[in-house]
Amino acid sequence: MTKAGQVVLMGFDVDGVLTDGTLYFSAQGDAMKAFSSLDGHGLKMLQRGGVEVAIISGRSSAALELRAANLGITELHMGIDDKRAVMGELLARRAIGFAQAGYMGDDVVDLPLLRACGFSAAVADAHEEVLGRVDYVAGKKGGSGAVREVCDLILRARGKWDDAMAEYLA
Repeated sequence: MTKAGQVVLMGFDVDGVLTDGTLYFSAQGDAMKAFSSLDGHGLKMLQRGGVEVAIISGRSSAALELRAANLGITELHMGIDDKRAVMGELLARRAIGFAQAGYMGDDVVDLPLLRACGFSAAVADAHEEVLGRVDYVAGKKGGSGAVREVCDLILRARGKWDDAMAEYLA
């Protein structure tokens, strides 16, 4: 089984991974984000396939809170400086180790967590220092289906792809 097949908890960064990294602000200072529906469905499929999903982001956003709630993601951690420590706490509560965790990021601030996890992934347009230090580089850019690509990869590696597709092919 590949590293991706060992994942039972998969974490994702937001800006540059679940979004294209562009920050939009209204005149009132509200942050707005655009999320891919393909990525969202991939996250739902991953959860149905038995992999818990966590979002660990350096920024806080009401838009992200709404998106996470819409996707049924309860492990939402925003405004985080030490992402590795947060993942460590999540894993400790579940009595599992970093070898069974994965994370997808795009920038150098993600490297401590990416390097700690048993499986690490990056978007195609991640920083060059990240691209050379992860297990998998998606063919797609952040906010454009890269998360879906990794969700599908994990489902296949865990032998859950046929089950995930069964309801759509019946």
